[in-house]
Amino acid sequence: MAMIRQPENFPETVKAVRRQLALSQEELAHALGVSFATVNRWENGKTVPSKLAQRQFWQFCAQMKEQGKLI
Repeated sequence: MAMIRQPENFPETVKAVRRQLALSQEELAHALGVSFATVNRWENGKTVPSKLAQRQFWQFCAQMKEQGKLI
């Protein structure tokens, strides 16, 4: 079984998190401090986020889980 943090699963993970939170790509981008185009490229698998960006994304997910907004 593949771990969720593997880069090839990242596009699906970003999309799933965004849908669960009912956020647009623009809104997620703002929450993460990146551009809309960056989130769009992540979701389409065109770019792999930097280690820093991945860390920001996972921290954001952890915060949303703590707030009960993410399963």
